[in-house]
Amino acid sequence: MHETPYENAPSWFSQWESIGLVAWKDKNNDGVMQYGVGQALVPTKPTFLDERGTSGERLLANSPSESNNEIYIDRDIIVLANPEIAELPNWVIALVAAGGVAAALSTAAGLLLVISSAISHDLLKKTFMPKINDRQELFCARIAAAIAVFVAGLFGIYPPAFVAQVVAFAFGLAAASIFPALFLGIFVKSITREGAITGMLTGLLFTFCYIVFFKFIEPSQNTPENWMLGISPEGIGTIGMLLNMTIALTVSRFTPGPHENVVNLINELRLPPSESRNT
Repeated sequence: MHETPYENAPSWFSQWESIGLVAWKDKNNDGVMQYGVGQALVPTKPTFLDERGTSGERLLANSPSESNNEIYIDRDIIVLANPEIAELPNWVIALVAAGGVAAALSTAAGLLLVISSAISHDLLKKTFMPKINDRQELFCARIAAAIAVFVAGLFGIYPPAFVAQVVAFAFGLAAASIFPALFLGIFVKSITREGAITGMLTGLLFTFCYIVFFKFIEPSQNTPENWMLGISPEGIGTIGMLLNMTIALTVSRFTPGPHENVVNLINELRLPPSESRNT
């Protein structure tokens, strides 16, 4: 596509340009697209005008950047656009699109189920509102699911980053909060409730604050020179996980040990039933 006149651009380029995920800024007015290193536009996201250029391209309100790159390609379309870029048959493109939609729907359905059940059953029924009946619990689950859909919709309309980054943030937060508690709870019998809760809160708050600071509060500081130990916000979950484990093990040494029922449950998880009874 580099050094290709806009009139000879592949069909996939004009198709994605029509929905605003691909753009071309003719910086030197030669009608030839030039693709290279660096961002093409300032600001990065294109803002389209209701006019066409001399070559037929959609005109942009953005200012040109200092780089020689003239083409903007949204990173979220890479997976779906790859089959078109490779000129694969239409049925392959349809399979990729269907797979992407199926993966998104299945993931969203699973997460909604987890969120609604965690809030209605684990948080409300077992902790704050133990006297609610099944009907009230179901109502709370539906409300929680509706709120989750609304929040997810907001993030979809105003994404904090492209898809891969958002997934990295989610996995980082999970690694810094949930994973250490699950791992230590099974393989370390001395871990206590207080230690697990303290570790989860510490890892979660540390990772969350690190991400929010560099992505929302001070995005201009989001450079390797300012990162802690050179770790980007996408990868800081590893440090949060280690911090979680350290705090959990430390606090567990100074708090009462787990109940005998909890120890028996761990034994059943770690050993077959016959071996667990022998121990």
